[in-house]
Amino acid sequence: MGGNILYLCGMVDKRTLEKYEREAKEAGRESWYLSWALDSTSQEREKGKTVEVGRAYFETDVRRYTILDAPGHKNFVPSMISGAAQADVAVLVISARKGEFETGFEKGGQTREHAMLVKTAGVQKLVVVVNKMDDPTVNWDKARYDEIVTKLSPFLKGTGYNMKTDVTFIPVSGFTGANIKEPVDRKVAPWVEGTSLLKFLDDMPLMDRKNNAPLMMPISEKYGDMGCVVVGKVESGKVRKNQDLLLMPNKTPVQVAAIFNEMEEEVSLALCGDNVRIRLRGIEDTDVNVGFVLTDPKKPVSVVTQFEAQLVILDTKNIITAGYSAVMHVHTASEEVTLSALLNYYDKKTGRKSRRPPQFAKKGMKIIARIDVAGPISLEKFSEYPQLGRFTLRDEGKTIAIGKVTKTQQAISEEAPDVAKLDINADAPSL
Repeated sequence: MGGNILYLCGMVDKRTLEKYEREAKEAGRESWYLSWALDSTSQEREKGKTVEVGRAYFETDVRRYTILDAPGHKNFVPSMISGAAQADVAVLVISARKGEFETGFEKGGQTREHAMLVKTAGVQKLVVVVNKMDDPTVNWDKARYDEIVTKLSPFLKGTGYNMKTDVTFIPVSGFTGANIKEPVDRKVAPWVEGTSLLKFLDDMPLMDRKNNAPLMMPISEKYGDMGCVVVGKVESGKVRKNQDLLLMPNKTPVQVAAIFNEMEEEVSLALCGDNVRIRLRGIEDTDVNVGFVLTDPKKPVSVVTQFEAQLVILDTKNIITAGYSAVMHVHTASEEVTLSALLNYYDKKTGRKSRRPPQFAKKGMKIIARIDVAGPISLEKFSEYPQLGRFTLRDEGKTIAIGKVTKTQQAISEEAPDVAKLDINADAPSL
């Protein structure tokens, strides 16, 4: 579907597509040639799976877009989270083919986890694209489309989406291009209402941008090219050529040598919401890690090794106690963390915060915990900068919890004595 969007908007020419088609045929992957516009590595083309976040750009008559093609396979969820962290709108692609929708949606399938992770990443608008409507098992059947909408809607509502204002369902064929740019032929599907996918995106109101806030740009990629080049989305503020900045958490002073927009054109200014590549002076690419944040020297992003957060426990086989370790994904960074203390829990009936700390947390509970990070990491309070204050905890290939940062390290250290860690071993039998 991504490859076809690029073709329909003139970003990939017919000759290039014919080359992909020829190469795909030789590789015995004839029907995959459109996906090769975004799946560029030999591993992705061989297996037909997106591994890393593919990045491409296209323009309509109205807007300029960045596609962040996130992997769907459960082995590559960390890459998917970093793609979702940079998005304004999520397009959840569902297969209408008999059996494929069921596989993705049943327990253990990726449809559920992806919808939830996108919500956690702070993407407010969700477009559910029901793809493969041209498949022989579907043949633009309204009953199949209605079945998928009926099954998905209660789940998305439970995930926290407002079904009237936040979610839109659009049936398409990624292979033929029907209902992507131009509306589907009414002779083929007279029941389809509403606009095509790209028309819907063009008509969508723009997000609120924090152009006057301090600069914060989490880094999603880095490489060496006549100096150090970093890639990312400007989450707040703006950045100019020759501006002096700080790279956190290492507090390295750097200068902007050049800024390139989505079309690889050099520009002098990038605003909040722009996906850009920035060439930096004063640092080597080997000294930069994905998850570092470019920030304003006058008001730099917070750097913590400990913080407090509100957690909702989604899925865990065992109970969670103080000392539990997992991997935290926050904006484009991932870091090993430990829950050093469970501070409070929320009563399900009243919604009130407990005075006493809980002995443990289990699936379905909402708690406040103190979290220690293995190394310094840049983040902010959720209430001030949502994109840098929401995170997920993952363990053994599963999303265990979603969280919001409520207090950073400075606020904790200014408070009274530390909360004692709970010693569960003192209660006799070990768990």
